Amino acid sequence: MLFCRRFFYLSIFVILCLGLFGQNKSICAEPAGGKNGNKIVFQWAFCALRKADADQKPSVIRRNTALKSGDQIKFFIKPQSPCYLYLIYQSSQRQLSLLYPSRFKQLDAGGTVSGKQYIPDGNQWFELDEHTGQEKFYLLVSIQRLVDLETLVNQYESADKTKKSSLGFKITGEIRNLRKRHLKFKTYAEKPVTITDNLRGGEQTVSVHTKDVADYAVEISTTTFFSRTYTIDHQQE
Repeated sequence: MLFCRRFFYLSIFVILCLGLFGQNKSICAEPAGGKNGNKIVFQWAFCALRKADADQKPSVIRRNTALKSGDQIKFFIKPQSPCYLYLIYQSSQRQLSLLYPSRFKQLDAGGTVSGKQYIPDGNQWFELDEHTGQEKFYLLVSIQRLVDLETLVNQYESADKTKKSSLGFKITGEIRNLRKRHLKFKTYAEKPVTITDNLRGGEQTVSVHTKDVADYAVEISTTTFFSRTYTIDHQQE
């Protein structure tokens, strides 16, 4: 009789342990951050100062546009959730430059960028040179660090001229692969950012004369991955 009691209590103990283990496994399997752990929210602006415009008021770049030598461009980013941001430029000669981050070491200490980011910094703007043709800007935002892309960019930056062309094709190929891989996350929402009682972004005209590109930002929200390519038809002045 004593043996039966011990076996009974042991059985109950095992069942309880298995039940607790199953509950803990379920909790641990949930992604960090809960249901919103894969959500990306950030503010973004891409603006140009056209040399021909008398008032020199920034205009918002929306995907594809024509600019001329001497025109200036600037970017703004403000992450509102943890994410990894990459901005890559391809010249009309198909040369690639990493515009953001300036070095991947910036991501090592915790990863994600925070606060307002101007590209380039401060009051500086990029100016289009005399080399005309099609130029591209690749924006990629991810909940996960894009290690393979970083590796290719590092190889490109340290390679000699004879290898840069093939590595450049690999980088643009990796960007295409990332897009295909994340096709199911293509849906996103975009809305103007409210600043000083005026709506910025969208199709509305900015009523306040300002050269701060942050005033022209839109808020983009999506899950897991976001990408956008801007194509510039760079023309002679």
